[in-house]
Amino acid sequence: MIYYDNAATTRPNEKAVARAGIYLTERYYNPSALYGGGFAVSGDLKKAREYLLSRVADPVSYELTFTSCGTEADNQAVFCCAKRGNAVTTAGEHAAIYASMTELNNRGVQPRFAKLNADGSVDVDDLLRLVDDKTAFVSVIHVNNETGAINPIADIAKKVKAKNPHVVFHSDGVQAYGKIPVRLSKEIDLYSVSAHKIGGLKGTGALIRRKSLALAPFVYGGGQESGKRSGTENVFGIMEFCYAAEEKFASLQEDAERIRALREYVRAGLDREIFTRLSPESGTPYILAVSAAGLRGEVLQRMLSDNGLIVGTGSACSSKHRFSRVMTACGYDEKTLDGVLRLSFSPENTREEADEAIRILNATARELKERTK
Repeated sequence: MIYYDNAATTRPNEKAVARAGIYLTERYYNPSALYGGGFAVSGDLKKAREYLLSRVADPVSYELTFTSCGTEADNQAVFCCAKRGNAVTTAGEHAAIYASMTELNNRGVQPRFAKLNADGSVDVDDLLRLVDDKTAFVSVIHVNNETGAINPIADIAKKVKAKNPHVVFHSDGVQAYGKIPVRLSKEIDLYSVSAHKIGGLKGTGALIRRKSLALAPFVYGGGQESGKRSGTENVFGIMEFCYAAEEKFASLQEDAERIRALREYVRAGLDREIFTRLSPESGTPYILAVSAAGLRGEVLQRMLSDNGLIVGTGSACSSKHRFSRVMTACGYDEKTLDGVLRLSFSPENTREEADEAIRILNATARELKERTK
């Protein structure tokens, strides 16, 4: 089976899992405990925290709070910062932000959604138009999880702060962390990341915060994570996240170049009479969105799976709807929206797999096209 749905989740890194195994079998202590074992585990978490943070931000200016996932990190950012006036985001956000922003309506805060360009990136002029002196919070996804478009968040944050310096600026970096070069600028206050997109385990994520920003906890209880997120830390998941990140960051540029070449190889091999490219060439190397216009993407997805190829049809979090909310916001017609497929890659994917994937994609799409004549 060829797996091209890595934007949804990746296979856990075997070396990282093996290294972290000791935290299940021997170093299983509660890191909040005052005895020696707990103190030692607390020290290991500190090292993991420092490493994961240092890959994208200056530890002098930022700190990292572990969460259960990227969704929780996004929710903490929204509900702990958007408490008055209005909050601005994009029509291209992951559901973790989009649904949270919509919920603000019930909490007395007006959500505002900026338009998208055809490639899934935000229309920056429209975003800035929505920011005013009553805007408390702005969130812009770093890498669109359906098209792969990269938003220039440092530039956008600078422009937002120039218009309203009191805004808290957040970015969902789940599809960027460990995949493209990232360095948080001083205008970016909050940044969400997730482990299972880079060979980590489901159930582990983090919210990176500029230290000068006061942030209330989202989960209350025992006061773990310096009071920012209560609950006994998932030590195994956190340590495996750290070890998987070490693998990813050691070859980030090399992997990106190879995956970009693989993405273009797959695109070049697809039947152009059937498949239309939707992803921008300048986007993340890891995502290729295409459309087999006139065919049902979900039917094609099932047939591809039966033939040995797993792909997505967009965000897994929006798979219950016929048309992707994000792709609809990009302005595509219904025939194009119906046929959307998302191919997403990992460094484990090979050229040999790509050849077979191209064959399966073309043959399966042609078969479905014949059936629907």
